[in-house]
Amino acid sequence: MKSKKNWLRNDGIQALICSLICILIGVIIGYLVLLLINPSGAGEAILAILKNWMNASSSPLRLKNLGQTLVYMSPLLLCSLSVLFAYKVGLFNIGCSGQYTAGMTVALYAALAWHCNWIVCLILAVIAGAVVGAISGALKAYRNVSEVISGIMLNWILLYVANMVLANVKEPASTYTLKLAQNAPQAILPSLGIEKLFNNFQYATIAILIAIAMAFVVWVVLEKTKLGYELKATGLNKNAAKYAGMKENSNIILTMAISGALAGLAAACLYLTGITQWSTGSTSVPGMGFNGIAAAFLGGLNPIGTIISSYFIQHITLGGTAINLSVYPSQVADLMSAIIIYLCGFVAFFKLILNKWLDKKEAKKGEQ
Repeated sequence: MKSKKNWLRNDGIQALICSLICILIGVIIGYLVLLLINPSGAGEAILAILKNWMNASSSPLRLKNLGQTLVYMSPLLLCSLSVLFAYKVGLFNIGCSGQYTAGMTVALYAALAWHCNWIVCLILAVIAGAVVGAISGALKAYRNVSEVISGIMLNWILLYVANMVLANVKEPASTYTLKLAQNAPQAILPSLGIEKLFNNFQYATIAILIAIAMAFVVWVVLEKTKLGYELKATGLNKNAAKYAGMKENSNIILTMAISGALAGLAAACLYLTGITQWSTGSTSVPGMGFNGIAAAFLGGLNPIGTIISSYFIQHITLGGTAINLSVYPSQVADLMSAIIIYLCGFVAFFKLILNKWLDKKEAKKGEQ
């Protein structure tokens, strides 16, 4: 019985349980909304959202839909790693969207205007994200400007910069940037045969492997290296880190730079597949960075957990397009995601309730 108690007290297990609770509540509320719209097809609709690519009528189509889910999961995973990395060091990188936008802008401009190959575009996107992240880090380190405030301001600045810069490489008759397949095929990420796993889905590239590999790299850096220890120590207590001989200001800047580099890489791993185009008429900051916050917390702030949470969020988001759209809006899936995201903020509260329940259970056994 003692081993069972230790198992439930484990922080990782508690994070998993709390994440499952968030998901369950989100699904239940989504189902209730579907019932209010049209009770007769609510059960079928909620199953369609949860099944996503498994709804397809044939095996080849299911594989293609799975490939699409993984393609969109890759940037979400990298954004969640960006948020997670900064959070582990005591910083809240709400500027992930701006860093993502910077990476996207540089990658697309380098591809379409300079005709760079995919390796150069990828590296430039990483550098762009790192520079933007480092700006927030420097303001925090040397002027104690909240990374939240500077991040929000940079998000909007970079949105308008992106629209102005990419207006030079857009289609003449629309606000969308030129298609890579026709105008810069050398910038498209290679597939290395990955597309064959998904019935030749052309947008399935090494971006999927890059994103998953980076999750393991982040875990190793944070948990198994001296650098990770110093960064986390700086986040826990800046003054103590300074007393211990650590370069606290440099660590803050480095943390935000690495976080920004991951966000820049995320944008490159989406736009350099050619699956989507940027609209220079965009008036809102890309949501991928904000969704990364949700995936990070839903994954229990664990790099490996974020792989699962990023996939789940993208799974139900695309699942919303599989319902009967003549009866139900696809936004029901977005509502479910939003509720799950909101509930992630109560993970600590759920853990408190769980620990109190365990305390009461142990106290009763002690009395017996």
